[in-house]
Amino acid sequence: MANQEIRNLVIITTVIFLIAPAFILVYMFIYNRRKKRHIEEKEMMKLTFDSELIKSQLEVQEQTMQTIGADLHDNIGQLLSLTSLTLNSIELDNQSKARQKIDAAIDLTVRSIKEMRLLGKLLQGDQLMVLGLTEAIRYEVNFMERTGHFEISYTIEGEPPANNNPDKDLIVFRILQEILNNIIKHAIATEININLEYLSDQLKLEVSDNGIGFNADDLPAQQSGMGLHNIRKRAGIIGGEVSINSAPGGGTQIIITIPYP
Repeated sequence: MANQEIRNLVIITTVIFLIAPAFILVYMFIYNRRKKRHIEEKEMMKLTFDSELIKSQLEVQEQTMQTIGADLHDNIGQLLSLTSLTLNSIELDNQSKARQKIDAAIDLTVRSIKEMRLLGKLLQGDQLMVLGLTEAIRYEVNFMERTGHFEISYTIEGEPPANNNPDKDLIVFRILQEILNNIIKHAIATEININLEYLSDQLKLEVSDNGIGFNADDLPAQQSGMGLHNIRKRAGIIGGEVSINSAPGGGTQIIITIPYP
């Protein structure tokens, strides 16, 4: 009986010693496979982020050029046309009226120069983002207000961290541009409220309008061109979340929250 127990113990021990390496090999194989997959996923996420960053840079530049083109046509073009008309209407025989029109032409010329300087700053593109997200948004708001179609409130809460994240700033700025473009194209709004809030480890961007609103749950798939899909996608790439509150006739509120910096 004792010999049988010893024999069984030896067999079990032998089997354990034979199987243990196999288990270790299988475990190492699964571990290395998961590790490789994790590395591949990280590389894919980095490629996706880099691709989105380049795309955002190009879109911001395109948006900038559209803004400049519109401002040249609608604002500076009008100022220069008025300057030309004023100068052409000067009657040299009437020095008093001529002086008034010359002064008016000088004033229009000075305003045109100021407008060109503003456009010059906007043309710097990347330099605009170097100034920081808060200032980039301020420029965007300034140029939207100049259309005369919107009353815009822009508030900043908290202090931007010293070690800000320019890449995230660029994507957040592009998200804001998409939201504003949606408002211009679809909302029929007259008032826009923008609030940028810096929390201890988060950045919160809230944009609301008094437009016609919509039912987000019943939004047809073909209306993805409204940009909601892109907004969610871009926020997700930088680890953010999007909350959209809207109702027909009740305006729209979009809140973006991302880890920051």
